[in-house]
Amino acid sequence: MKSFMLSKNESMKILAHRGWWHDPAEKNTETAFRRAFEHGFGVETDVRDQNGILKIAHDMPVGDAVMHFDTFLDLHKAYDRSGTIALNIKADGLQAEVRKSLDRARITDLFCFDMAVPDALGYLRAGFQTYTRHSEIETVPSFYDKADGVWLDAFFGDWITRDIIDDHLAAGKKVALVSPELHGRDPAQAWALWRGLTGENVAICTDMPDRAAEYWT
Repeated sequence: MKSFMLSKNESMKILAHRGWWHDPAEKNTETAFRRAFEHGFGVETDVRDQNGILKIAHDMPVGDAVMHFDTFLDLHKAYDRSGTIALNIKADGLQAEVRKSLDRARITDLFCFDMAVPDALGYLRAGFQTYTRHSEIETVPSFYDKADGVWLDAFFGDWITRDIIDDHLAAGKKVALVSPELHGRDPAQAWALWRGLTGENVAICTDMPDRAAEYWT
């Protein structure tokens, strides 16, 4: 398999959406996470609690086979070139347990996003790197002055221009772009708009991390 490992600042950061999966059944699985981390990609994934234990799950976790958050962090630690973790917070009140797990694994290259606005204040107070959201629905990003970055999403059409991205960067925010294929659209037009973006302050969340790595090399 071709290697896509890129040195820092050579390309924008690439976040493999629920891991680098080849079949949808692999999303948020050990196979997809290992594949992403082995090739130097970051990962966007989802965390919830189940009976007081943090689990990796987009939807409500059912049964005992759902991956533990600590197991996911151990996978990240197992690969020297593992990229940034974008942690989609799917339930309220997880700050203390997430912090405990991160401290145990000694992982700092991580940001949290998508939590409810009141819950986000707890992440900010606890010193988490926290991203707000900007989309056609969230036209005024919450807690913008306190946020470290912006999760830029386009649910219905390709509205995210370079000017919008540059405005956030100029305000001192990091930016994570949601690639259109996550919403069932062809990403070609958006990727063309974003072609020249590089550096540690810009990331793209994509179902096609290998193609993104080639595109932004």
